[in-house]
Amino acid sequence: MQMTALLRSLTADVALEDSRHGPDQKGSVDVLFGHHLQDCRHWKHAFATQHKDHRYYEIVADTLHPEFRYLYFALRDAQGQICAIQPFFILDQDILAGAGPYIGHFLTLVRRQWPRFFLMRTMMVGCVAGDAQLDDGSEATQLIYAQLLAGAITKHARAFGTGLIVLKEFPDNYRDVLSCFLQSGFARVPSMPLTILNIRYSSFDEYMRKALNSATRSKLRRKFKATIGVPIELTVCSDVTLIVDEIYPLYLQVYHRSKLHFEKLTKEYFCRLGKLMPDRVRFFVWRHNGKAVAFGECIVHGETMFAEYLGLDYSVALRLHLYHYVFRDLVTWGIANGYKSFQSSGLNYDPKLHLRHRLKPVDLYVRHTSSVINLGLRMALPWLEPTRYDKTLKKFPNYRDLWETVTV
Repeated sequence: MQMTALLRSLTADVALEDSRHGPDQKGSVDVLFGHHLQDCRHWKHAFATQHKDHRYYEIVADTLHPEFRYLYFALRDAQGQICAIQPFFILDQDILAGAGPYIGHFLTLVRRQWPRFFLMRTMMVGCVAGDAQLDDGSEATQLIYAQLLAGAITKHARAFGTGLIVLKEFPDNYRDVLSCFLQSGFARVPSMPLTILNIRYSSFDEYMRKALNSATRSKLRRKFKATIGVPIELTVCSDVTLIVDEIYPLYLQVYHRSKLHFEKLTKEYFCRLGKLMPDRVRFFVWRHNGKAVAFGECIVHGETMFAEYLGLDYSVALRLHLYHYVFRDLVTWGIANGYKSFQSSGLNYDPKLHLRHRLKPVDLYVRHTSSVINLGLRMALPWLEPTRYDKTLKKFPNYRDLWETVTV
C-alpha cells in the first residue's frame, strides 16, 4: 500500500465529551508529513507559548537524525479543522538503554550474536532534542485532545508497524491531562529529570550568600581563584554560523563523555537555530587567549533562561574549573537581564545538587501495541527506567516528585 493511501486510512474517529459542541460530536486524528505543514495555518502558531515553538521542531527535523521518520498527528474537531498538532518520530529504540551496568554488560555480549536483541521499532511522541510539550490551549482543551489521541494512537502505531509507543519526556505539570493514557494501557515512569534554579537575586554574590551553605561557598571561591589573572573573555550572540567550526568540537567533547545518549546535534542544527530563532536563542562563547574553550546554547522565554547544551575544552576545563565558571557567568547574565529562573538539562546532577537546583520531573508514557506483551512490559518498566540507577538523584529534597502519583 502506498504511504499516501495508508495515511488516508489512518483517520480515527473518537467521541469527544465537549460541552461546547455537545456530547455527540466527534473529532479525528490523522497523520501529516512535514511538507503538509507549509500550508497549515495552525502550525504557524503551534507551541507559541512554549520556549520551543514550531520553528524548533522544524530545525530538529531538518538537521538531526536523518534515519528517523518525522511525522505529525493532526487533531481535528468535529468540523475537520486542525486544533492541535503533536509531532512524533519513528526509530529503532534500545529499550534497555537506561538499565543498570550489569544488564548493559550482558547486553553487549548478547548483541555480538543477535545485534537487534531488545531493539524495538518505536513510535515516539515528542521532541528528539529536549523535553516535550502539548500544543497550546487551555487545560480543558488539552485534556479533550489528549483523550482523542490516547484513543487513536495504538491504531496508528500498528499501521506503521511499530510495536512500542512512547510519549517522551513530558513535564510533570501534564500528569493530570495525560492521565487518560494510563487508562489506555500506558505505564508512566520517570525519565532523567531536568533541573531548575531560582535566580531571583540582585547578583551572583547574593545568590551564593542566601542559597548556598558555607562549605559550597568556600569550594566555589577556591575554584574561581583558579581563573584569577587568566584572561577569559565572554561573548554573547544569536548566530554562530561564522564560528561553528570552533564551537562544535567543544560540544562533541561533552557529548562523548556522557554515559547516556539520545540526540546528537549537528553543526547545521546550531546554525539554523540562530537563523530561525534569533529572538529566543543565545549563544555564549568563552575564549582564552583568543581560543574558544567553552560554549553554551540557551533559549530565553518569559522569565526563564533554558540552558540547553554545553561544550568544554577538556584540555583546560578541569584545571580552570570551567563548568563552575560557565555556570557563574550564565546566572550572572540571567540576573542582569531580568530572568527569574534557570532551567538546566538532565544528567551531571552532583554539582547541581550542591548549587541548590531542584529536580523538574519529566515522564515517559509507554505501552506495547500487543496487549499481552504490554502486561509484561508494565511489570518490567520500573526496573528498566534510568533514574533507578542514579544515586545522586535520591539526595535531592524533591526526589519523590519523580514518582509522585505514578501508576504503573
